[in-house]
Amino acid sequence: MEVSRFGRKIAQTSGIGQLMEDLGIADSQGRNILMLGGGNPAHIPKVQQCFRSSMEKLLRNGAEFERAIGNYDPPGGNREFIEAVSALLRSELGWDIGPENIALTNGSQSAFFILFNISAGAFEGRAGRKILFPLASEYIGYCDVGLEDDLFVANKPHIEHINDHVFKYHVNFDKINITDEIGAICVSRPTNPTGNVLTDAEIERLNELVCANDIPLIIDNAYGMPFPNIIFTEAKAIWNEHTIFCMSLSKLGLPALRTGIVIANEEVVGMVSRMNAVMSLAPGSMGAAIATNLVRTGEIINLSRSVITPYYQQKARATLELVYKELDGTDFHVHKPEGAFFLWLWFPNLPITNSELYERLKARGVLIVPGHYFFPGLKEDWQHKNECIRVNYSQDTEIVTAGVKIIAEEVKRAYNAA
Repeated sequence: MEVSRFGRKIAQTSGIGQLMEDLGIADSQGRNILMLGGGNPAHIPKVQQCFRSSMEKLLRNGAEFERAIGNYDPPGGNREFIEAVSALLRSELGWDIGPENIALTNGSQSAFFILFNISAGAFEGRAGRKILFPLASEYIGYCDVGLEDDLFVANKPHIEHINDHVFKYHVNFDKINITDEIGAICVSRPTNPTGNVLTDAEIERLNELVCANDIPLIIDNAYGMPFPNIIFTEAKAIWNEHTIFCMSLSKLGLPALRTGIVIANEEVVGMVSRMNAVMSLAPGSMGAAIATNLVRTGEIINLSRSVITPYYQQKARATLELVYKELDGTDFHVHKPEGAFFLWLWFPNLPITNSELYERLKARGVLIVPGHYFFPGLKEDWQHKNECIRVNYSQDTEIVTAGVKIIAEEVKRAYNAA
């Protein structure tokens, strides 16, 4: 069968689609897999009980339950949930927004497909535009969402060495050049894969750049404030007419319900809603139905601050201590864990590529993600891309402990064989 150019592009994607399929097959085969490679949040008992209680209340209220499963929401998403979110953001962050500034999507991936393709690509009567990632590495899920080829450009970071083993990426503003080719700037904060949190000063400088050039700053806030608040450092969330602020219920603990939240000016929100109507008629309803009362009462804030944040912060500390212990005597660096639930490990001058390390670990029942996937738009050859891996520490302690030990064994074996 002959397929279109877009069909060929989908068939040839080698980023998130292929990797997610690999992870999914391994997870479903019933093997004793140490799953340190996916993006699933932890199953935190207090959080799950909260969701269970919310579902039970929904089931007891027959009218609400039947409406949630039996009626389409508007293309922009569930109005009650949107009103609750806008009220929460006004009270918690002081933002001057209303329901007209919010649209829901079927998960963040759908949101970025829409936002990237309305901000960049081919334009009538002018040259195409691109999305700029000012700080590589960046989220793997961005890689293949462009309808046009060559949709992204990225800048290498400045690397601050905090001590012998800990480093932090910073935006290298000396290398940023906003030309007419740039249609939007995008950052994730906290960053997947590194756990980096761009400083308030960096966000402010990016905000000045987009305002001066009349383009949007897209902030992927899947792990950030005010929920799920998986952030371990001081940071301020900003929003204005040039900001597109993206949130999600996934990392809160509801990834299967695919609920993305886009906060933007009314024009962008209108386009997101119309694209929802084309692609899926309307976003799914169940995530909003379960979370509305949690947002309306502010319980979602208490849950994030008192349960979710300390849970992941303790996991980060424990995993970092384990990495130090198991990799002792080895040349390794780890990005300062400031948020999300990943450790970004860098092995300078690793004798094998991170792809080969991935295969060796997979053969031993450990799944991580090779770092080279996380550099969309970075065209230049950079050895650093092949020396890093992402490790998810959200799983049970026994799984993380066993996985890190095997990672250390394989890394040491690679160095010793060189």
